Amino acid sequence: MKPATDPLAQLTEIRAIMERSSRFISLSGLSGVGAGIVALAGAAVGYWRLRTQYGEGGYVRLLEGAQQDRIATLPFLLGLAAAVIVVALGVAIYFTRRRAKQEGAPLWSALGRRLALSLAIPLVAGGLFCLQLYMHGAAGLVVPAMLLFYGLALLNGSKYTLDEIRLLGLTEIALGLVASLVPGLGLLFFALGFGLGHIGYGLLMYNRYERAPQSL
Repeated sequence: MKPATDPLAQLTEIRAIMERSSRFISLSGLSGVGAGIVALAGAAVGYWRLRTQYGEGGYVRLLEGAQQDRIATLPFLLGLAAAVIVVALGVAIYFTRRRAKQEGAPLWSALGRRLALSLAIPLVAGGLFCLQLYMHGAAGLVVPAMLLFYGLALLNGSKYTLDEIRLLGLTEIALGLVASLVPGLGLLFFALGFGLGHIGYGLLMYNRYERAPQSL
């Protein structure tokens, strides 16, 4: 005779309840995929604009050019960065809100606020630091610094969400360190870290947590 209660099922349910109360688990893998696609589009627009303005190898020419050229290009780069961030955040919020609604969990909970704050502090500090690098003639280190600070932000926020965020953070840090050795390939590493890195992470998250199991 089968017992009325399954101890293993009870333990699984208790574990799920504890996880929901201590971690923000409504992050959607589709958010990562969408953000990665937006980042790739942003890198393509940046490459096209710099090539149009400076010719073949436009990114390297910008790095090696005069300071007045970098200052003249700064409004475009800031506008492009702002557009990428806004669109990527919009995509992430849309898919995460949809998943949270499906699970009956609040999006802007205490855990959600802690996660957002833990991400925002390193990102804002990193953004201001990257701006100073660009203005003081170290433009080749901007993309490596972006990857490093983003990876640190993910590590800082990983304690409030799924463990896969920590893996993505370590990946971004590794890419940032390698990119610092070859500053002329900054756009390529930007596409790898913010583009393909997010897409790979998003697909992993989607297949692991969101994809409906296929019936045999």
